[in-house]
Amino acid sequence: MSTVITREDAMRYGTAGRLAQGFALLAAAGTLAGCGLSGGNTGQVCADTREAFRQYVSQVRAVPANDPAQWKQVTDRFAGRVDGLARQAEDEKLKNALKTEANRLRGAAAGVGSGDAAQLNAVMTDAPDRIGAACD
Repeated sequence: MSTVITREDAMRYGTAGRLAQGFALLAAAGTLAGCGLSGGNTGQVCADTREAFRQYVSQVRAVPANDPAQWKQVTDRFAGRVDGLARQAEDEKLKNALKTEANRLRGAAAGVGSGDAAQLNAVMTDAPDRIGAACD
């Protein structure tokens, strides 16, 4: 018996897998473990960012693969949340990293809304390292 993987399946499982992998990297020991060492509210903003990623992963996993408009909506909301975290950050390096990721997520949301998850995959692959570097 052969299994056919549709574009929707590839989008759903490929992106969800990347999201889960990205979250795992973000939450991994060392990536955000140094949060708070530089003073200010960096530790709290990094912890809130980690939680935002976790919630986003949960939300995306609940979205049907054949509903790209809903993927866009969830991703846009997440970008807004990351933007809000950037506004809260007192550390300029963290603020800039979060603003950059929010903008990248907005760009990815447009693509995922039309069924193309490539840009979202790219964002979720390197976001943990980019944000983690700002949290150290």
